[in-house]
Amino acid sequence: MFTGLVTTTGTLTARHPRGPGARLALQARFDDGPLALGESIAVNGACLTVDAISGDGFEVDASAETLARTTLGALKAGGTVHLERALRAADRMGGHIVTGHVDGVGSLLERQAVGDSIALVFRLPGELAPFVAEKGSITVEGVSLTVNAAGPDRFDVTIIPHTLAKTHLGQLRQGDAVNLEVDLVARYVGRLLAFRG
Repeated sequence: MFTGLVTTTGTLTARHPRGPGARLALQARFDDGPLALGESIAVNGACLTVDAISGDGFEVDASAETLARTTLGALKAGGTVHLERALRAADRMGGHIVTGHVDGVGSLLERQAVGDSIALVFRLPGELAPFVAEKGSITVEGVSLTVNAAGPDRFDVTIIPHTLAKTHLGQLRQGDAVNLEVDLVARYVGRLLAFRG
């Protein structure tokens, strides 16, 4: 489990095909201690497993499913990624409960400066719309955000200065693809209601 509070950013340094999947090499520095083999880490919101560690980075394997359903399939060497280590039982619960299981890919429709912040409007797949609500939570590229407004195919968020400084969301341009994970509670409530008719 994660919280959507990005620990650090990193860089994709290389990708190597592994059957239908790929081995991704990432460069990053963590201030909260060294990584451990086998630990879970969210890369742009997608939960992956650390499979190798080097002095200044680590490697993960991404399955064909992960590459097809997330922005990681199109990420090129040199690209910046958001990184978050898994939540420890004793950690503060900031953000919201995030699984690292990306639900779909959206895209940036609009951006507008609002003082020191930036308002962003994203398109989301229609099947995710029932799980996105005004003042609810959503994860965009692994970042926990509050939904300002929600429609049948879009939602609005505001990126505050702290988040702009710690993530690359402020660098997104119109049309850029983003990983989306809807709120876990909303997903289960929706599933329950579907079964109850």
